[in-house]
Amino acid sequence: MSASPELKGRILDAVKQAMRAGDKQRVATLRLITAAIKQREVDERIELDDDQVLALLSKQVKQRQESIQQYEANNRPDLAEQERYEIGILEEFLPQPLSADEVEGLIQEAVRETGASSMQDMGKVMGVLRPKLQGRADMGAASARVKALLG
Repeated sequence: MSASPELKGRILDAVKQAMRAGDKQRVATLRLITAAIKQREVDERIELDDDQVLALLSKQVKQRQESIQQYEANNRPDLAEQERYEIGILEEFLPQPLSADEVEGLIQEAVRETGASSMQDMGKVMGVLRPKLQGRADMGAASARVKALLG
């Protein structure tokens, strides 16, 4: 599998630009992203392609959203604000989110394409959907919608 380094290259370019601009907070956040990519590549002895980098970025956004809830519940608006800042930077590298109607259309299309008719077909449908929705929609919500359609 030859990895397409386009997304990783964009992130590395952003690190360089932020360093030139002297934006320490942005550099720190971008370095967290590059460290997470590098860590996964070392752990799994692979080079991540763009889809894998997108999945990693999506996961980081989700982790930060969960952290924001924790920080707000514990009255730490300063830490919640830092997480929001990091989400903003992560989202610069994610594709535009899909609307609810677009997600619904892709779900309907995947159900038709796989010929799914029952819960046993859930895996097939999600297998077709995952690459189309990765980083562009809430996979949990999409999964729940597929379950409702097939259930």
